[in-house]
Amino acid sequence: MRRNFFRLNATQQFPIELDAAWDFFSNPRNLKEITPPELHLVVENELPSKMHTGALICYRVRPLLGIPVHWVTEITHVEEGRLFVDEQRYGPYRFWHHQHHFQPIKGGVEMRDIIHYKLPLGPFSFLADSFVVSRQLRRIFSYREEVLVQRFGKVN
Repeated sequence: MRRNFFRLNATQQFPIELDAAWDFFSNPRNLKEITPPELHLVVENELPSKMHTGALICYRVRPLLGIPVHWVTEITHVEEGRLFVDEQRYGPYRFWHHQHHFQPIKGGVEMRDIIHYKLPLGPFSFLADSFVVSRQLRRIFSYREEVLVQRFGKVN
C-alpha cells in the first residue's frame, strides 16, 4: 500500500452460531460494551438496532491525554451474516476503512477485522503509529477480546 498507510488485522473465534455473532456485532448499540472504558465512548446520535448501508454513527472518544475527539463513521457495505464495512467520514484519521468479516468454523464462528488507516501527520505518521496509534489499536482489540471471551467463551 502507499506510504503512510497502515493495516491492522485481528481475528477472534467464538463458540456460538453465526446468527448469534451477527446479531451482536451488527447492532451498533453494543459498541460501548466492547470499547475500553478509558476511551470514554459517548454515542451522540440515535442508533439503529441493526447495521445497514448508509447508517451513520456519531460519537466522541478521548483517545489521547483525555482530549475529546469527535468521530463519524458510515456503514458503507453490508452483506447480511457475512460482513459489514465502516468508513470514517469525520474524525482523527486521514483515512479509515474497517472491514468486519464473519464465517462459520468448526465449533463456532470466526470474526476477522481488517483495518486500513492513514494518519494526518505526513512524514511523522510512522513514528506516531509505532509509538502510539498501533499500540492503542492493539489495546482496543485486546480489551474487546477479553470482554467477548467472558461473554461468549472460547472455541476449543
